[in-house]
Amino acid sequence: MVELAKVREYLASHGLSIGPASVAQALRQLGYLVSEVAVRSTVDALLRDSVGAGPLEPLLALPGITDIVVNGPTQVFVDQGEGLRQVESCFGADAEVRKLAVRMAAAVGRRLDDGCPYVDARLPSGVRVHAILDCLTGSGTCLSLRIPHRVQLSLGDWVDSGTMSPVAATILKEVVARRLAFLVSGGTGSGKTTLLSTLLGLVPPAERLVIAEDSRELNPPHPHVVRLESRAGNIEGVGQVTLTALVRQALRMRPDRVVVGEVRGAEVVDLLMALNTGHEGGCGTIHANSAQDVPARLEALGALGGLNRAALHSQLAAALDLVVHIRRYPDGRRWVEEIQLLHADPADGLVSAVPAVGFSRSGAVWRGEGYGMLERMVG
Repeated sequence: MVELAKVREYLASHGLSIGPASVAQALRQLGYLVSEVAVRSTVDALLRDSVGAGPLEPLLALPGITDIVVNGPTQVFVDQGEGLRQVESCFGADAEVRKLAVRMAAAVGRRLDDGCPYVDARLPSGVRVHAILDCLTGSGTCLSLRIPHRVQLSLGDWVDSGTMSPVAATILKEVVARRLAFLVSGGTGSGKTTLLSTLLGLVPPAERLVIAEDSRELNPPHPHVVRLESRAGNIEGVGQVTLTALVRQALRMRPDRVVVGEVRGAEVVDLLMALNTGHEGGCGTIHANSAQDVPARLEALGALGGLNRAALHSQLAAALDLVVHIRRYPDGRRWVEEIQLLHADPADGLVSAVPAVGFSRSGAVWRGEGYGMLERMVG
């Protein structure tokens, strides 16, 4: 069996690039049998190990792939829309996993070593990668790859795939058309970003979308989109651009709609202020176990930005209209579960989520106490 490390070392020492002729020369000089099959397989292995996701590259080509997770050298799992399942590991030792993690981090100018043992970044291909070294896990280097959706979905696609009720599709179409401000809530991997991309595709083409994200994931099928991405500091700790700063910049870019890819920190203060200063139709996503939890989640995030409870709820009541909740079930299926309105209590001014309409996977539709108000909002 060809030892790739020896071939790579030979090529480097002789200043040769990876190619059939140079690899054949290296194999011959190292005493290996030179054949067309051996040369081709060695070239493929060297390239796979040198670019992209290395040995994980074949998994990225699987149909419907959304996630790849590596728990040390012995456990590799993939998710093709039906939950994680284990596949054969392509690593022989943790050193190989660590080497891949370090190389992917370096490809986007990030540091990954024992002094900085974790990294969260986006590769040029759009794949989002998180890595944490074995010095923190104790069980080997861990990698988590999130693969962006390669297909731009329409509301019809959501309905046809059994992920959304036709009634939900009709309501959401009106939510966008009437410039209501909303958040898409759900857990990790539930499809919040994909759903938001679809809804942004419904925005009239004459409107300008300015999107601020920590990691560029939204890819709406819309002709006028400006996408801003935050940036971590370099090794010296300089050059950082926060999501809060991007939201402020977005307001100066003549947006028709301001979009925050994921509300997860102090930027919620600037977003709420933006939506209260004439920027209708703003939207974003937020991690929450249910739509009911969204006000409390926003309250906690507002505290990070120095906004007290009363001020946060006052801003929230005027800025956001509703929450669309999407759930991922144990079988891996996603489902747009309900729409709740954000309503302020006249007595204390605190905002709560009021159930408006829910959608059962069996096809049933239930109406909550906020349905009448939602009906007036969407016509």
